[in-house]
Amino acid sequence: MSTKPEIIITTQDAERLEILLDSLSSVAFPAKAGLAEELDRAVRVDPRQVPPTVVTMNSTVRFELQPSGGERCLKLVYPGSRDNDEETVSILAPVGSALLGLSEGDEMPWPRPGGGTLRLVIKEVVDQPERSGNFDL
Repeated sequence: MSTKPEIIITTQDAERLEILLDSLSSVAFPAKAGLAEELDRAVRVDPRQVPPTVVTMNSTVRFELQPSGGERCLKLVYPGSRDNDEETVSILAPVGSALLGLSEGDEMPWPRPGGGTLRLVIKEVVDQPERSGNFDL
């Protein structure tokens, strides 16, 4: 797959992430430009209008990394947020940045830190705060 799929983010997530990016230097976070580009190309929607199959911040998502075929289930969180009951991935991690805004069934090419490319395939949005009526996370 050579093109990136459309991504959807909530206006609330976009605002919080832009504030986060403004607070980080490119030296401290080398992937800053990549995440900023993803935010720029995203379709922004009101949190109450986001489809229930879209990965938003604080969503738990089951995905496959290809070509390895390894499957993971992680909660996408802001830096410093940890839920001891779940495995988490920060939005600042390459995989975290790749997950944001994707929908079930989407595939996303993403550069591998050591070189080469991974493909993320979204299998299921297991939990999404907005789907549960929680718009304050």
